[in-house]
Amino acid sequence: MQPVNEFKSKSGLKRIFSAFFYSLDGLKAAWRGEHAFRQELGLFVAGTVVALLLRVSAFEKLVLIGVLLLVLIVELINSALEAVVDRISLERHDLSKNAKDFGSAAVLLTCLLAFATWAVVLFNRFY
Repeated sequence: MQPVNEFKSKSGLKRIFSAFFYSLDGLKAAWRGEHAFRQELGLFVAGTVVALLLRVSAFEKLVLIGVLLLVLIVELINSALEAVVDRISLERHDLSKNAKDFGSAAVLLTCLLAFATWAVVLFNRFY
């Protein structure tokens, strides 16, 4: 018989509420333990304010805010990947390094996407 995961045994509304609170725990842990997440959250808040104040369409506001949110999402996934790698072993290993580097590269590409998106929207608006 396979072991039962206590977190998977819930169903219905109880599962939805539990998932919500687990998500809040994840955000709190990221805030407390991940410097990059705090920096990117600060940029998200500032960027959201700027996007809402810009004289661009509602769709463009959504895209500008959305790419900043995507940076946070990818950073959380990267942090989760790093935590799993560290949980398995703190020893230096090529596969561990690759996993962490891949996660970091994903964050970098997402940041480049956000930068390009903002550049295109602002350029189209002001030039």
